[in-house]
Amino acid sequence: MINLKQIASEILNNSFPDISEDSFLEMLETPPNSDMGDVAMACFRLSKQLRKSPNEIAANFSDKIQPNLTFSKIEAVGGYLNFFVNKSEYTKSVLDGIAKAGENYGSSDVGEGKTICIDYSAPNIAKPFHVGHLFTTVIGNSLYRTFKFMGYNVVGINHLGDWGTQFGKLITAYKHWGDKETVTLGKVDELVKLYVKFHDEAEIDKSLEDEARAWFVKLEDGDKEALELWQWFVDLSLVEFKKVYERLNIEFDSYAGESFYNDKMTPILEELKEKNLLIESEGAMIVSLDDYNMPPCLLLKKDGSTLYSTRDIAAGFYRKQHYKFEKSLYVMGASQALHFKQWTKVVELMGYDWPQDCVHVPFGMVSIAGKKLATRTGNVVLLDELFDEAVSRTLEIIKEKSPNMPNKEVTASQIGIGAIVFGYLSSNRIKDISFSWEDALNFDGETGPYVQYAHARCCSLLSSFENQDAFDFDVALIDSNEEFQLIKILSQFQEKIQHSLNEYEPSVITRYLVDVAQAFNRFYHEHKILVDNKELMNSRLNIVNAARIVLRNGLHLIGLMAPNRV
Repeated sequence: MINLKQIASEILNNSFPDISEDSFLEMLETPPNSDMGDVAMACFRLSKQLRKSPNEIAANFSDKIQPNLTFSKIEAVGGYLNFFVNKSEYTKSVLDGIAKAGENYGSSDVGEGKTICIDYSAPNIAKPFHVGHLFTTVIGNSLYRTFKFMGYNVVGINHLGDWGTQFGKLITAYKHWGDKETVTLGKVDELVKLYVKFHDEAEIDKSLEDEARAWFVKLEDGDKEALELWQWFVDLSLVEFKKVYERLNIEFDSYAGESFYNDKMTPILEELKEKNLLIESEGAMIVSLDDYNMPPCLLLKKDGSTLYSTRDIAAGFYRKQHYKFEKSLYVMGASQALHFKQWTKVVELMGYDWPQDCVHVPFGMVSIAGKKLATRTGNVVLLDELFDEAVSRTLEIIKEKSPNMPNKEVTASQIGIGAIVFGYLSSNRIKDISFSWEDALNFDGETGPYVQYAHARCCSLLSSFENQDAFDFDVALIDSNEEFQLIKILSQFQEKIQHSLNEYEPSVITRYLVDVAQAFNRFYHEHKILVDNKELMNSRLNIVNAARIVLRNGLHLIGLMAPNRV
């Protein structure tokens, strides 16, 4: 597969060995207009180093570099050096490369032998799975699939919120107002009711808070009744969570939540004491971070119970020792930035260097009508309800437009849920989302259904042919601007994947897929595919097949299905 930027950087380095290939690669870009070349380099950054004007540098490069098999023309315009590709050679290489690689097109072995841990989703036990949890879940899933596609050994970790003082509250509520039959029937909904009732009653009777703290201490100490109730709450919640994950086609390698580290914190606390890092403050135990302009990291409360930070430190040690990760990613809200900096700094102060390989992948806040999501106030939209509505609306559209389609319900699920996921991943992850039913269920424009429909159209065009991956074609017949622009975009797939991973940003792939779908639709509308001239038809079917492969592979990377019909 031709990588135009890589080849251009090699050519430049051969002519100017004092400047590294990597330096040239950083300066090369894809122009917004093909009249300005297929690859271009702005020479302004070299002006100081070479003590010449950008115009002189570009002209000097142009004089020394001769056209070759890849680039038919290289010219200097102003302070830019523009490379124009040899279209015939390039087109043949791209189409042959995509057809040969098939489902592996865009993949790499760059990650071979390296392990990436990704901590994502992490819903709280005994609370409903709502729209606020979807950001971390779909971002993490896309990163998981993309790192795997690039050859990494990836460990997907669902660090469940299954420990903490909230369980003392829930046990207290159950003991006062719950019963087994009602909770068994109501599942998470009933647990939420109990949790809300606890807070309402605790406003009146303050002793309930003390009772809840006592139950959590019992839980940490291994009290039989507390553990049995806690495990029951966890099991009820996991059944509900896994239904959502199944609808999203998401699996995890580990469901080790906070509770998993309950017996792994003591050695770390002892080490902190030995290294004189753990100090007492108003009855609690902390690590001071004053020297780093951060509040102290609280690790033990006055009653001896642990906190989120204590468990995160234990989890970090476990993952490094158990998985020997190259990188450990934490897909958590931007509001968790201080917490992340605190616990990683504590580990650094203990003398370990692996926190430098821990990366916070933040995302924006999800709100409803400008209000923060909150289970206690009922300001949430449940994912199951959102998915059901999306699927229902999609099914109505399919019944109207394609009444004879087989498996309409399956396709409706793929498109409806895909639209929700695509919507979450279509913008930069740090951007806040104000959830609205209208926006979430808008399937028009640059959406998941738009991309899925482009894939289905490719499949429809290819459906009459047995061997869809090996059409003989005459490259001379591929001569239109629409065809070449699509081929050029298809060739950028691996580059976009790598960019996505460098930035931990799935929206790079999402936006790229819209570009592919738009370029394919322009090609489709301007050029009839199934024509009488067999050689011309085969040439265009090769382009259709290449687009199908890229759309299918790209949709997989962001967690969407690629229906053959819509």
